[in-house]
Amino acid sequence: MNNLEKTSKLPGFYKLPVKERLKIIKDFAGLTREETDAIEKNGSLSIFAANNMIENVIGTYELPLGIACNFLINNKEYLIPMATEEPSVVAAASNSAKIIRQSGGFFTNSTKPIMIGQIQFSGIKNISHSKQIILENKQKLLDYANEQGILVQFGGGAKEIEVKIIPTQHFGDLLVVHLFVDCCDAMGANAVNTICEAVSVKIKEFLKQGTIGFRIISNLATERLVRSRATIKKELLKEDTINKILMGYEFASNDAYRAATHNKGIMNGIVAATLACGNDTRAVEAGAHSWASISGKYLPLTKYEKDNIGNLCISIELPLALGIVGGSTKVHPIAQANLKIIGAKTARELAEVFASLGLAQNFAALRAIATEGIQKGHMKLHSRNIAISAGAKNEEQIIKIVSQMTEEKNISLKKAKEIFEKMQEKGFEPSNL
Repeated sequence: MNNLEKTSKLPGFYKLPVKERLKIIKDFAGLTREETDAIEKNGSLSIFAANNMIENVIGTYELPLGIACNFLINNKEYLIPMATEEPSVVAAASNSAKIIRQSGGFFTNSTKPIMIGQIQFSGIKNISHSKQIILENKQKLLDYANEQGILVQFGGGAKEIEVKIIPTQHFGDLLVVHLFVDCCDAMGANAVNTICEAVSVKIKEFLKQGTIGFRIISNLATERLVRSRATIKKELLKEDTINKILMGYEFASNDAYRAATHNKGIMNGIVAATLACGNDTRAVEAGAHSWASISGKYLPLTKYEKDNIGNLCISIELPLALGIVGGSTKVHPIAQANLKIIGAKTARELAEVFASLGLAQNFAALRAIATEGIQKGHMKLHSRNIAISAGAKNEEQIIKIVSQMTEEKNISLKKAKEIFEKMQEKGFEPSNL
């Protein structure tokens, strides 16, 4: 597949055998034999690597790895790896992207990859005076931060300082310094934490008082925002469907219980891709949900509107702290292969792809709820898991159980077990089909 033929539009991809799907992805991304072997073979993460990633290792744990197809983002084709256990998520994202590309695809923008490090002091008597001292010495502190040699060589490093006074109930006013650090193509936690620990000592030298407290990155990355938008032509959706989707958005905008599930659907996509690419899913989740509630009310991360001719306009804005260097991205072989499949050249590009995925996932959920209900598609895919849970041990047994459950409109573990037991009584073998 050369560059002229490269496309994420892969009709019938889900019908192909696994090996043929992997061959298509190999050609799309230019994967090496080692990279495809890592994806295909069990145990691609060695015990040696795992034992050096976390503590108390006893083995490794696998999840299904799928590919979301059809993504056209800023007129560029993307295939997006997703690691998830939840049925219908990959299919829903791919189907949404297929609809959205008919209207021109997704368009994105983002801010610089600035992370905020927090340095906290307690026990300062003249706190307002001390705040001024820090700001008077801001450039010296920034220079000292960058003398640590972290990120500066890549064009990043500490860029700005602000000082906040935080009142507490039991410990008086805390002096908190926010250090704004350009993390380039890294997520930045280790670099920012290292810089904060060094700078905290220098700040105390200027203040000549106080106790150094917390020195750590904030996962509320308000300076590292990413946005994606798409316009879906009214011809692609019934007017009644558009109105129901808009009503669903209004429901989420005014009810925290619905908003939580609304945003969970967004994170179905973003977290699955984050995990597949060896990034920090907890940091991404924390940042997204904090951003959703930053106004004091928990709100949807997406917005739905209708333009003056009736098209559905959808958009998303959220902080996404992602990296294409450092951490697991350079240790886990499948994470490396997945980043290569996406082909993002910068962390900002990766974040824009993930935001588009989250938007697609959310649109899929709202569209499903507004039309056939969320369970029809979900249970159709989940039925295969149910068949396996009931005892099915090969593809033909799975097909037999799923087909009968679907025909009887009863997709449940009880029905699957009943079907499987009858198959066993009749001496069912694959060749009997």
